[in-house]
Amino acid sequence: MAADLIPPLWKVPQVFRDRMGEQVGRQRAMIADGHLLLVLHAPPKPNENQRHGRFFWRDADGQWTSKDRGTGLNALNKHLEDYEELIAALDRLEEQATTSGQYFAILEQLSPVQRAATNLHHVLQEAREKCPEFRELINLRDRAYGIERTAELLLAEVKNALDVAVAKRAEEQAESSHQMSIASHRLNKLAAFFFPIATLMAIFGANLRHGFEDIWPPIPMLVVLVFGLVLGGILTMFVTKKSSR
Repeated sequence: MAADLIPPLWKVPQVFRDRMGEQVGRQRAMIADGHLLLVLHAPPKPNENQRHGRFFWRDADGQWTSKDRGTGLNALNKHLEDYEELIAALDRLEEQATTSGQYFAILEQLSPVQRAATNLHHVLQEAREKCPEFRELINLRDRAYGIERTAELLLAEVKNALDVAVAKRAEEQAESSHQMSIASHRLNKLAAFFFPIATLMAIFGANLRHGFEDIWPPIPMLVVLVFGLVLGGILTMFVTKKSSR
């Protein structure tokens, strides 16, 4: 299993293979006998629990080879480009986001990318310190630092925007609850005012003669219906009218 991680055709020191387990593990740099092996992670995808490893080997002659990104130093540059493109895409999503749900989705994807970018920079920094003669590592390390810093700034920006969106939503909900409590209070006052009258009328059967009894039946009903709708509309406007704090 461990042999499958490092290509069998690579003539790397045996210590590299001995240090590999069945899974990729953390990002790290291995150095032995003038050889350098970088065990890195591909940019994490959403809802991805297991990291996919990318191996970059520099032999004693200074030739770079990768497992799946081609040969030469350009293989490592392509690896860094993958991170840069992903972070740029998330940055564009952040600019378009307006709701807390959208910010949460960006944060869910950005957090593992930021951690992977930080570890990537640390690995290249470690390789640079242990192999100072490998001059090409300088630009790679500096570029990785730029990726890490960009991811950190974007993560902070997304978190701040999320806090603002959540606070704004909470304020809207508080305002809505306040208006609902005002409307409920007004309804309670109306009920308290009319309830005794309605109760007394029901108990004593106070039916007044109003003259509608002798009119054609549909007309009184329509008049009462229209009057009730108008009065209901007025009461609705009164109950739902916004109250300034």
